[in-house]
Amino acid sequence: MEESVVGVTFPVPKWFLDRILDGGKTVFVKPSTLRVKPSMKVVFYASREGQAWLGEAEVESVEFFNSIEEITRKYEKELFLTPKELREYERERQKWHSRGRRPRSWMVLRLKNIRKYPKPVKPPRFVTVSGRYIKEKEYREILRKSGL
Repeated sequence: MEESVVGVTFPVPKWFLDRILDGGKTVFVKPSTLRVKPSMKVVFYASREGQAWLGEAEVESVEFFNSIEEITRKYEKELFLTPKELREYERERQKWHSRGRRPRSWMVLRLKNIRKYPKPVKPPRFVTVSGRYIKEKEYREILRKSGL
């Protein structure tokens, strides 16, 4: 029997991640790379400084947008990025965009049940910018190592 996917993990610079885990921000946005559904877990990996899983949230809802201005209008106060940071993210994304390919839409995740782990957990392998899926066994191991 194949193990089911329970969540996803995405790398986020720690100073942005702190806004979700400690600062009360409940809307996460990134270019759409994985299929995320309500009730899945998002396990946040601190990229750059820390390089560990620091916490998680449950996906309450998923929306897709083609314009960052639409996202900002709808979610400005709840977004983990400021409008200025989101526009900068868009500029960076355009620099790396492959020619001839249509740009990915923006995935907006409304989060609930956000919790910071008691202890950081080092992943067994690198978490790429696009993120990756987390299966049941790995998720249980993350929780065990985090002290939950």
